[in-house]
Amino acid sequence: MRGREMRRRLVHMAKDPALFLIVILVFVGLALFVVFPLAKIFLYSITSDSGSLDFGPAREALADRGYARTFGNSMLLGTITAIIATIVGYIFAYALTRTDMPLRGFFKAIATIPIISPPFILSLSMIFLFGRNGLVTRRLLGIDDFDVYGLRSLVIVQSISFFPIAYLTLTGILSKINPAVEEAALNLGASKLHIFLTVTLPLSLPGIASAVLLVFIQSMEDFSNPVVIAGNFSTLAVEAYRIITGMYDMRGGSIMALMLLFPTLTAFVLQKYWLSGRSFVTVTGKPGQARQRTSDPAIVWPLFAFCALVAAVVILFYGTVLAGAFVKVWGINFSFTLDHFRYVFSLGWAPMRSSIILAMLSTPVSGILGMIIAFLVIRKVFPGRRLMEFSSLLVFAVPGTVVGIGYILAFNGPPFFLTGTAFILVMVFAFRNLPVGVEAGSSTLLQIDPSIEEASAILGATSATTFRRISLPLLKQAFFSGLVYSFVRSMTAVSTVIFLISPRWNLATTRVFSLFEASKYSDAAAYIVIMIIIILAAIALLNGLVGRMGRSERGA
Repeated sequence: MRGREMRRRLVHMAKDPALFLIVILVFVGLALFVVFPLAKIFLYSITSDSGSLDFGPAREALADRGYARTFGNSMLLGTITAIIATIVGYIFAYALTRTDMPLRGFFKAIATIPIISPPFILSLSMIFLFGRNGLVTRRLLGIDDFDVYGLRSLVIVQSISFFPIAYLTLTGILSKINPAVEEAALNLGASKLHIFLTVTLPLSLPGIASAVLLVFIQSMEDFSNPVVIAGNFSTLAVEAYRIITGMYDMRGGSIMALMLLFPTLTAFVLQKYWLSGRSFVTVTGKPGQARQRTSDPAIVWPLFAFCALVAAVVILFYGTVLAGAFVKVWGINFSFTLDHFRYVFSLGWAPMRSSIILAMLSTPVSGILGMIIAFLVIRKVFPGRRLMEFSSLLVFAVPGTVVGIGYILAFNGPPFFLTGTAFILVMVFAFRNLPVGVEAGSSTLLQIDPSIEEASAILGATSATTFRRISLPLLKQAFFSGLVYSFVRSMTAVSTVIFLISPRWNLATTRVFSLFEASKYSDAAAYIVIMIIIILAAIALLNGLVGRMGRSERGA
């Protein structure tokens, strides 16, 4: 029965050669640039140089106390960060969705800043504020031996970096809770605190769990913050890099990377395929009236104070880096200067130019491919559809360090010699940033009546024409989200590409990393400021282009 159904689907696909070709090309791309590197790193970790199975290095790594300590450090950091960032994100989301407090638009903007900011910026701020020459520690408190490095600083910068992820996740959950449930409890005489504890919070649990897992994944795979301010607190992502580049032990680094992959992949599967199918909301139907935001001063002003405190911390950290780019030597000579920007635009401009070029090349590939995959998995039925969806989203759970090592093993030997080329960098950016476009496109298509596309097919249009003329314009906002995410992540990638760069294709983020290693912090700050300006300009440009795409399609 199953074989007959599969043959029927294949026959149906054969009647549309364009669809059949696109499906094959997508599978080839996912197999080559997602599955193959991951399989390569796994096989390399359990085989000897002669190609025979050898579990000895893996057993030694698992038994080594140093490896175990590093694994425990990463798990501890990820857990603490996930809890704190989710708490901050929940309070932020609750304040902006449930209260009528002032400056709501301002706080929403504050919550998006860490999402589009380059790496290293918060770590650099920690050094500027609390380092040995820190503005707070030395200038204000007179402390010149404060140790800014370690778990404490990592938790702070990661919590600031990743609370927007929890905020965005929980905003959707809190907005979808039927207000009639809470209103019924209020009409029965329950206090607002009792309603929150017994109704709102329990109904938010799926979103809270999802936010915790998402932040945990981001914290575990973070490379830029630990490599700068971890000090003696070792993490898996950084240790894998150091083992490969410092000890020239590719197999040891691969094993370390796999130790990082297992918890992140487990968290991804839990978040994607377990929690996504669960809901604690039991009341269905549309509410009779829109939700009324509370204006109770006892609720509004404490939440406003909390959001204002978080906003002040974000502004302080980002403003410090901006100021640091215009002083001669932070902590020693605060004289105004533009020398750091002159350095970036002269000697340091080549890596920035390479980052812009590669981001511009990979962004349309990632954006269009994301929409194509979303269209295929939601609108078409073909053998391997769920495998295509899982493969396209899998790379989200794979830490950048693992991806980078996998690409070295896969494309730095026969039959591929692509490491250091523009092509492999474009491909790693495109496929690494694919999941957001696929998720955004899939969610949008589920809300669009398929009869619109069916009408196009009835009139004789092929699947490719229907996608180009009908589906893609309807996916405009999802397409924009995928493009923006791809460009931002391509400009700010570190761990994914640090193994793949070459003298011909050095990148801005790796240049910033080298400036950190040389303690040239103000030069690094100037790089970061220019990257932020480029990213904001690109977002505005992409917004305009996508808007024109929608208008041109309507005019046609």
